[in-house]
Amino acid sequence: MGFVRGRCWFGWVAAIVLLGAAVPAFGLPAFARKYNLRCSDCHEAWPKLNNFGQTFKDNGYQLMTGRDAPIYQQISYFPIAFRITPVWHRESSNRVAVDIIPGDAAGGQTESRVTTNAFNISGIDIWTVGTLYKNISFDVEPDFGNTGGIQLLSYFIRFDNLLDSRWLNLKVGKFELDTLISEDRELTLSDTGGFYRNYHFVPAGDRTNFGLGDHQLGAELLGHSRNDYTRYSISVLNSTDGQPDTPTSSYDVYTDFTQGFEVPKLGLQRVGLYGYVGERPTFFQTNNGAPIQGTGMGNRSFSRTGVYGLWYLGKFDLSTFYLHGQDNVFLGNGVQANQPFNLPAGAAGPTWNGGFVEAHYTYNPQLILFGRYETVQMSRQANPLTQRDLGDLKVWTVGYRWYPIMSSRAGLAWHQEYAIARSVGTAPLTGRDEVSSSFLTGFDFDF
Repeated sequence: MGFVRGRCWFGWVAAIVLLGAAVPAFGLPAFARKYNLRCSDCHEAWPKLNNFGQTFKDNGYQLMTGRDAPIYQQISYFPIAFRITPVWHRESSNRVAVDIIPGDAAGGQTESRVTTNAFNISGIDIWTVGTLYKNISFDVEPDFGNTGGIQLLSYFIRFDNLLDSRWLNLKVGKFELDTLISEDRELTLSDTGGFYRNYHFVPAGDRTNFGLGDHQLGAELLGHSRNDYTRYSISVLNSTDGQPDTPTSSYDVYTDFTQGFEVPKLGLQRVGLYGYVGERPTFFQTNNGAPIQGTGMGNRSFSRTGVYGLWYLGKFDLSTFYLHGQDNVFLGNGVQANQPFNLPAGAAGPTWNGGFVEAHYTYNPQLILFGRYETVQMSRQANPLTQRDLGDLKVWTVGYRWYPIMSSRAGLAWHQEYAIARSVGTAPLTGRDEVSSSFLTGFDFDF
C-alpha cells in the first residue's frame, strides 16, 4: 500500500528561539521526548509539518539552543521511532484481463471487474535521526516490508551551518528531494490515493526511470533564512533513480526555491518553484547480450519543472502543485540513440502537464479532514499514431484522520480514506478507460 512516514513552557520558549515568533501545526516521538514538546508544536497534523517543524528539520533537527548534541541528553535517550499501520482495505478495478475459462490459458481472455478485500499491515518503518554533534546531523531509515523484505529508504549525514551560516548546509547520502509538499509526509495511505501520481508519472512506452518522490543518491546544498521563510536547495544526484551500488553514467541536478510571506489575518503563505534536469542512457555495452552496469551510452535528457504553493485560510489550508514534464524522443519511444532508423515517422519527445489541489480542514488538533483532486494530461505523445490522451489520469481522494493519542511518547491516528482513479485508454485488451478504487480504514501509530 502507499504508506509513508509527530504543553509546556519549554515548547513555547523553543518556538521563540527557533522562529523569533510562533507560527501555526511526520511525527518522531523521539524528538518530542528529547525536547519535551507536544506533537502539535511541529505538526499541523502528524505527519504533516508546520513552519516550526520545517525550521527544526532545516536546522538539522536542532533547536539551536546550544544543547542539541547527544552529550546533553540523558544516557538512556536514543533517537528512534517505529511506525506501523494495520488496516482493512478494499480494492476494485473494472478492467482486469482474466481467462474466460479459469485455469484455461488457451481459451482466450476478457476484461472483468475484480474486487478484493483483506486485513493488511504496512510493515514497519524504523526511523533514527538526530545529531551526532553540534551542527552534524544524520538520518537512517530502514523499512521492513510486510512480506519480510528490507530496504534502506534514507541514510545520510548532514553538516549544518557551514562557515557559521544557515545558508550553507551540506547533505550527502540517500534522501528525499527537498520540497515542502513531501510525499513521505502526506496524509493519504490507500493503494489508489496514497501517493502523488505526478511525482511518478511516465508516458506509455517511455523508458525514463525516474520519480520525483523517489529517494535519490547524491549531495544536497541547502540554505534558509532564520525564520525559514526563504529557502533554497541544489542537489547533484546519480542518474540511477536512487538505486544503490549501481554505477552512474551521468549526473542529474535538482533545484528548489521557496518564499514565505505573511498575509494579515491569514498567516504564513508559501510559494515555490522547482526543476529537475537529468539524462538516462538509451543502451549499454553488453557481455553476451547482457547489459554491463555503469556503461550506459547514448544518454538523452528529460526534465520535470513547475511551481507549488501552501495556502492558509483559518482552519482551511490548500496545497497546490503544477508540473510540466518532457522527455527526449529516444527515451519517449524506447529506442536506442544509435538506431534512429527505428524511430516511427513523425516521432517527438513526449510532453505533459499535471497537478493537484489538496485541501485540509483542521477541525481541532485531533481531527483533520482532507481531499485531493489530481490530474495528468498528455499534450504530445512520442508516437504521433498514439491516441492523444492515452494515459491521462484523474484521481479523487477524500478521508479524515482522528488522533485520540498525541503525546511525547506515542501517536495514534484512526484513518479512513476513499480514492478513485480513471486512466484513459489503458485497459489491457480493449484500450478503454480503466477505473480503480480503494477504501481503507485502520490505525496509523508510531512510538
